[in-house]
Amino acid sequence: MVEAAEKPAAGGMTLFLCGDVMTGRGIDQVLPHPGDPVLHEGYATSALDYVALAQRANGPIPRPAEFAYVWGDALAEWARVAPDLRIVNLETAVTRRDDWQRGKGIHYRMHPANVPCLTAAGIDCCVLANNHVLDWGYAGLAETLETLRRAGLQRAGAGRDRAEAAAPAVLPVAGKGRVLVFAYGAQSSGIPPDWAAAAGLPGVNLLPDLSPATLQQIAAQVEADKRPADVVVASIHWGGNWGYAVPAAHQRFARGLIDRCGVDVVHGHSSHHPMGIEVYRGRPILYGCGDFLNDYEGIAGYEPYRGDLSLMYFLEVDPASGTLVRLRMVPMQMRRFRLNRASAADSRWLRSVLDREGQPLGSRVEAGPGSSLALRW
Repeated sequence: MVEAAEKPAAGGMTLFLCGDVMTGRGIDQVLPHPGDPVLHEGYATSALDYVALAQRANGPIPRPAEFAYVWGDALAEWARVAPDLRIVNLETAVTRRDDWQRGKGIHYRMHPANVPCLTAAGIDCCVLANNHVLDWGYAGLAETLETLRRAGLQRAGAGRDRAEAAAPAVLPVAGKGRVLVFAYGAQSSGIPPDWAAAAGLPGVNLLPDLSPATLQQIAAQVEADKRPADVVVASIHWGGNWGYAVPAAHQRFARGLIDRCGVDVVHGHSSHHPMGIEVYRGRPILYGCGDFLNDYEGIAGYEPYRGDLSLMYFLEVDPASGTLVRLRMVPMQMRRFRLNRASAADSRWLRSVLDREGQPLGSRVEAGPGSSLALRW
């Protein structure tokens, strides 16, 4: 199939998706209400160390920065496209708690008073089924859930027990229907197995495996919650941080979500860089969206993957059929803890990589209007 014309289809629903959004640690320190900077890492002992690294690499960062500062040029793109919903993987606890998880090398947290950073971006739903939401213990998770609730932000993938962690976020779109966001985590992304939510036990919605039996369980839940014309998003934190190869098990599972579970969009994340895209039976599978926002500037290693570059994914979906009408991506670059439009050269580099990785999956990526990239399938 070839992407339709640029004009949105009548009744089409536009979703914004991205990869990991990490507003903790160094980013938290430059926001108006920085938390305790003490870290329990082998690499750094203070979150301020990450601010210093970024400034050494790219120049001064305002302190305190306004809540909207980190989103930079993404704000104008959101205003221009006006997506119906904005869904992100929030890869940080939002807490003042200090019950750091022993034996875990990295811990992310943002002070609850900095949650306006998320509302400044108009985020509708935060996926929490990841390997950092419990970095500061059960009390930290409870404060995260309550802070997001008070801010009016929907969340999925973690909760006070198994039922709450597995429940979808239900997001109505006026005049178009609803989006259901089911969120899952896999141990392959670094989620400790004892973080799994259970009856009477808080935690994340952790997949036991990627087997047909697990698909059957998901199918039963989707069937129980889905109404006609609902768009179902399965948001999955899986796989390692680096590398473009799509594991065969991931492809089988993603296709199974579409074939057997009534899922319309597979939203994969955990990789620190964007991965190839597949459109299967008219439905998009984003195997890895790459990091969107983080404090990794100035950290050496893995430079060939260009982890400083990220993508804004705008998916137009037909709610009547659940199929993809259009997928457009806008390249961004993180500098000075701020999202900036990527240069023409960097956009071409991303296009080339996504086109190369998408070809075995049946997709192509071309230059789109302005600095955007367009998926063809």
